[in-house]
Amino acid sequence: MWKKVIIGIVLILFVVLLGAGLYFYNYAVVPSKKSFIDDDTPGTDVTVSPEETWFQEEADREEWALISEDRLKLKAIYIPAEKPTDKNAILAHGYMGTAESMGKYAKMYHDWGYNVLVPDARGHGKSEGDYIGFGWPERKDYVQWIDTILEKNDSDSQITLFGISMGAATVMMTSGEKLPENVKAIVEDCGYTSAEDELSYQLNEMFGLPKFPLVYVTSGITKLRAGYFFGEASAVKQLKKNTTPMMFIHGKADDFVPFYMLDEVYEATDVPKEKYVVDTAKHGEAYTKDPEMYKERVAAFLEKYMD
Repeated sequence: MWKKVIIGIVLILFVVLLGAGLYFYNYAVVPSKKSFIDDDTPGTDVTVSPEETWFQEEADREEWALISEDRLKLKAIYIPAEKPTDKNAILAHGYMGTAESMGKYAKMYHDWGYNVLVPDARGHGKSEGDYIGFGWPERKDYVQWIDTILEKNDSDSQITLFGISMGAATVMMTSGEKLPENVKAIVEDCGYTSAEDELSYQLNEMFGLPKFPLVYVTSGITKLRAGYFFGEASAVKQLKKNTTPMMFIHGKADDFVPFYMLDEVYEATDVPKEKYVVDTAKHGEAYTKDPEMYKERVAAFLEKYMD
């Protein structure tokens, strides 16, 4: 009798956890409008500004495409520099953002004389995909975008990577891959340590729930449906293999990707590196709080490594 009761309780708990895991998978991993993201979160939405107007209406845009290793058609916006150059910047947008949301950063690099490539991450914008990879499968996509620059422009091209929020995690994860020497520098703005850490933090912030067991159940569902565990999507682990100079930017008031994650990613890599902290900036607000200082700091960093 008691054995049947125990088995029944276990089955009920399993069904409840599986249902909760599927809910959280759809909530966090399936591309859709997310109620927990503000409409004006930097890197996720298009705002009205001179930079965005330039990006959408005035820039000389081309559409580039590639087929990912798992056969997804991925799209990107390419804007050539006004004068011929070997300098190229590849930008990465935030969670549930698109290439269209990166106008101010695209203009920043274009004003510095760079060719600019802004991909739509898989599952976002015009790119195919039915899940969000939190930077892990995207890291291989960015290696392909790097190769595409070298094929279309010049095999001697210089390349820098820039990302904000999930895009920042993406370029940090990309840094741990075997990259060509053409990649000279990387700038990340408010990226997280890992998908597991960030989702655990958000689960606690939004629902007051602990990491165990829901994050692990959802991670298993994500492995079955999207091909990766949350623990695999680790910027920290990838940074340990990084050999490219890197700049780390974060707002001290960030309560979406918590500020303490900055030190963890910064300490993870043993390369020439810089840290830029904006005291009053919340998530992704470092640029908007002081655009001129932001541009000054990033430009000075890049000048050390881009010929």
